[in-house]
Amino acid sequence: MKISKLASIALSVLFVAFLAGNSTAAEVKIGIMNVQKIIVQCDAGTAAKVRFDKKMKELQTKFKSEEEELKKLQEEIKKKSSAWSEEKKAEKIRDFQKSGRELQAKTEDARFEMKQMQDKELEPILKALEKVVNKYGANNGYTTILDAKNSVIYFDKSVDISDAIVKKLNKAMAAK
Repeated sequence: MKISKLASIALSVLFVAFLAGNSTAAEVKIGIMNVQKIIVQCDAGTAAKVRFDKKMKELQTKFKSEEEELKKLQEEIKKKSSAWSEEKKAEKIRDFQKSGRELQAKTEDARFEMKQMQDKELEPILKALEKVVNKYGANNGYTTILDAKNSVIYFDKSVDISDAIVKKLNKAMAAK
């Protein structure tokens, strides 16, 4: 993972150097944006987070009671196992293990469901963001617009266009 990040940084530096070397006729204008910040701050991203958090709370509440039941069964096994017959003890342990596996499977299903929900919520935002950034870059004479969290080690805050992109994205998403 570090190698790919370093390779990505190297490619970005080479790209910028290439643009700077070939810019005798045209000035290079680079913009930096923080995609994560844009998604979190835009209206659609904020609304998606509310829906995501609500669903997460529902699932946590649902699993909390099942986890408590599992803990109760575990405590019962600890406290009463010495008084039980080997058969009863083995049966309770099997019940505990089965319930644990079922809870684990439900938890995995919930994680998958949350991942799908996240992807579904983000897809239209990212598509609109791409269009907004392309239009913003073309309209404002940018040679390159980079994501601050992907291969940019340092940049002057004056080239950060994230706030402007959030405003444009809100307008674009509201128009839909």
